[in-house]
Order: sequence, then C-alpha cells, then structure tokens
Amino acid sequence: MTTTVVQRITVFPMAIPLRRKVSHAASQRTVADPVAVSIELQTGVVGYGETVPRPYVTGETVQSVVAAIRSALMQRVLELRPASFAEALEAIDALPFEADDGTPFPAARAGVELALLDAYARAFGRPVNGLVGWAGLAGFGTPGSRPRVRYSGVLTQSTPASLRKTLRLLWWYGLRHFKLKVGDPGDGERLAWAYRYLRRGIERGTASLRVDVNGAWTKDEAIDRLADWRGIPLAAVEQPLAKGREGELPVLKDLIDLRLIHDESLVTMDDAVRLRESGVADGFNIRISKCGGLLPALKLAAFARRHGILVQLGCMVGETSILSASGLRFLEMTPGVTFAEGCFGSFLLSADVVAQPLRFGCGGRLPRLGTAGLGVDVDANKLTALCPDRPIVIEL
Repeated sequence: MTTTVVQRITVFPMAIPLRRKVSHAASQRTVADPVAVSIELQTGVVGYGETVPRPYVTGETVQSVVAAIRSALMQRVLELRPASFAEALEAIDALPFEADDGTPFPAARAGVELALLDAYARAFGRPVNGLVGWAGLAGFGTPGSRPRVRYSGVLTQSTPASLRKTLRLLWWYGLRHFKLKVGDPGDGERLAWAYRYLRRGIERGTASLRVDVNGAWTKDEAIDRLADWRGIPLAAVEQPLAKGREGELPVLKDLIDLRLIHDESLVTMDDAVRLRESGVADGFNIRISKCGGLLPALKLAAFARRHGILVQLGCMVGETSILSASGLRFLEMTPGVTFAEGCFGSFLLSADVVAQPLRFGCGGRLPRLGTAGLGVDVDANKLTALCPDRPIVIEL
C-alpha cells in the first residue's frame, strides 16, 4: 500500500513588496508577510498551504506561527497515516487550535491544514470540494456561490484624490460592490465622495457600499459617526468596536438601523455562538487564515446559513495565490455568500508563487482553478526567492 506518512515540513516566511501602500485604522504596510507551508509525503507528493498572521486579529506573529508548527502541530502531523481521503480529513479536522497552555494559534493551524488538504487530495486523487459530503454540510457543494458572487473592491485609507482615482479605475473594470476603510480623520469626506460616485448604482440596486472600521471607534464615537452618515444607505458596518467590546454592541445596534459584520471579533465557533446569542450577529467576515483553515471556515458558514446570518468571504492583505485558491474553493462549496474579497494577485503583489497568479477578472469575476488539490501549482523556487532568510526545513 502506498505510504501516506509525512517526511518533511518546510516553512517559508516571505516578504513580498506591495505595489502600493495599504492602510487602515489598525495597520499600515508596504510589504506583505505571508507564511507558506509545504508538506511532503514519503511518496514525493507535496501539498502547499499558507497563512497570514496578524497580532491584532489572532494575537499571532510569524515567529509564533513557526513555533506552533515546530511543536504542537508537528506532533499531530507525525501521527498521520491515513489509508483513505476520508481518514485524512478526519485527522486534519482534529488538528488543534491552541497550544497545551491555552495559547491560540488558528493562523498556524490554517497554514498546516491547507497544506495537508492539498497533499492528501493529490495523493488520493480526490477533489478538495468532496469534503462537504464527509463533513455533512447540508446544502453545500459545487457550484456554491460561483455562479452569482463577484469580488468587491476594497478602498483603503487614502487622500480624497487617490480614492477618486482608485474607485474610478475599479468601476471602469466592472466592479460594483465596494468596502471603504474608515475610522481615521477625513473618513467622512471620503465616504461622502464615494457615495456620490456610486449613488445611481446604489439606488438602482446594482451597486453597494459598506464600511470597515477595524475596531477603531468607541461606542460613543460609533453612535456619533453613524448618526452623521445616516443619509448614506450603507450595506453594512464591519467591526465598529474593538475586539473584546462586543458587550456594547446591543446598545449600538438598538440605535442604528444597519447590519453589523463581525471580523476581528469572529475567529472561532465559540465566538459565532456568543455573537448570535447576544443578538448582534447580522454578518460574519470569514477569513480562512484567521479562522483556522478551510474546514473551520466552512463550518462557520454553515452555522451562519442555519441562523440567517450574512456571509462575507474576507482576505488578509498580501495573500498569495495559495490562500486565494482556498478562498475560491470556499466560494465553490458555500451557497449564499453575499460579499467576497481577495484574489487581488498582481493588482497588489509585486510577485507571486505560482506560474499563473490568481486574480479576479473584469467585473470581479472569479478565476478558474485547476482540478488537483487546492487548484494551483506552486513553484518552490519562487517561494524560496521570496524568503529573505532561508526556509525552515523540519525533517520528520
């Protein structure tokens, strides 16, 4: 019988210059720092995953991700000897979300989980999308939201002049749904201009505008700012208050007539249950890297679907085509996704790790994936070239 034992894990902490600075209330960056993970089976089959740790989201850093992979996650990988894809999925699903001392590492888990999914789907010749049947996710499966969902344009903090330029370019490229980063001085002026530009489309129901605060407001600031913007028909307000202040959201929701989307406040299923029980779970921003991987992301989407909660596929700034591919798989399996973000590819990254980088098409259309594994073929030489230091090789 073909062996399915893992013989090597390689971690690639990358540094990829961005084509433009990306700013929001919680961060500014000109260089992307994703972490790729490759897992090689004894047969030579290699699978690739990726994660993008953010201290203000899950408390993780590149260093902590590497440490988690070297310790708790490596021990689980050592035990893997699946005889079928179903057995592989069972073991992957059981990967831990935290260390023995209770320190959470969902981003580290995501990188390893995606690499294992990619490797074992290739090894057993099975489609990744087949996991919805194994997981018992009723109503999920191909084609999911692919026929109808389109990628949104994300407008980061910028001067009014640069906002105008970016919004016009994205509109001419066919995008019709937009998220504006707010929570900084001058955001009201930018929002007013964006609304004026999009107004006809919004009134016709062919365009939408939502805002993302990244937790920059206090409750009183949120009340004041959203009162000032009452005349603008926003599709939703994302993360108005900082993570940990969810107890103040019911008061805010009573005072505003807007949908609340949770991002930093939504990482685990426990978070999802708590938000729903508090009566403020209008929408979930599900990011695969943040939420621990593709399987946990799908389970969160299934929970949201059962309880009438809006689903938004989010992304992390600086994702390569590996994470973009996992996002596309999510969209192919998940019905009813309202908003999708990601697949920026060469619009944002100066380099990628595959021969044909994934990038959304005209109108925000979804690109096509290959059939094997996550759907992209990674170039190990490109991965290595994007690492400022040597990749970290863990021989098992």
